[in-house]
Amino acid sequence: MLFNVLCILIAVQVPSVPVLSEVPPAPPQNVHVDNWLLTWPPAPEEGEVTYTVQYSSFDSDVWTNVPACVHISLNSCHVISTKAEGEHGCVMLRVQVERRGLTSRPVEACSRHGDSCTPDFSLTAGPGSLTVHLSGNHSLAQDHGDHALHRVYYGKEGEPRQKYVDAVSSVTILELQEGQRYCAEVQFVYFSVPVGLATCARCELIPKSGKDSKQSEIIAAVVPVVVLLILIPVVAYFLIFQLGKIKRWLRPQYQIPEFLLDPFPEDLPIYSSPTEEHCHVISPEELSE
Repeated sequence: MLFNVLCILIAVQVPSVPVLSEVPPAPPQNVHVDNWLLTWPPAPEEGEVTYTVQYSSFDSDVWTNVPACVHISLNSCHVISTKAEGEHGCVMLRVQVERRGLTSRPVEACSRHGDSCTPDFSLTAGPGSLTVHLSGNHSLAQDHGDHALHRVYYGKEGEPRQKYVDAVSSVTILELQEGQRYCAEVQFVYFSVPVGLATCARCELIPKSGKDSKQSEIIAAVVPVVVLLILIPVVAYFLIFQLGKIKRWLRPQYQIPEFLLDPFPEDLPIYSSPTEEHCHVISPEELSE
């Protein structure tokens, strides 16, 4: 009994040791290909991490490690060797981060430049619309005809691009929100199966319609005229019919002093008239003397 009590006391006094739970590392960002050089920013993870690059052809769902890019510590890898592994030399690439046996979610790469496996396109933004300029003359179209299409992914900048439209050549996306930036990515598809790398996203600002700007200009021009038409008659009415009242309103208040109101104030000094002075008249005889 005493032994059990001592065990309980020791268990209560000994602090519990926290259990460290490992979480997978964050996936890589901005993975892109430029002339068969696959590049991505280094992971901001604490501790040592490694990267593994995988490829897959468009007719297969199996992802295979690129032999020269397995558990590497660099944040780039040449993948020219994968060109011979896919039909038409087209493969898809992705990168995943590994740390202490844990693997991140793989991130697929995009291509910065168009080639035989990646479409080349440009964007033109209009009021409420975005036109994706594409060419129907590419190597896949020559081999597969209209079965080889462009898949255009689009959406607001910073949001996942889940919407898409398939087209043979250029396509215009309508009913977009004006004043917002929209981005597009394009990828070849064959019988709805992705082929090769998708392009890296390109974005454009959707301008506001000219109709709205013209309405704003019209309103800015009409409002002063309306104000003047209302203001001028009002001012004329007051100047013609209410001028007397206006003068009375503007006349300052003044009070006459009380001593001016009393005709005979007692405290005013009384002045007597001056006494008449007598003058001596000088005769001619006195002047001659």
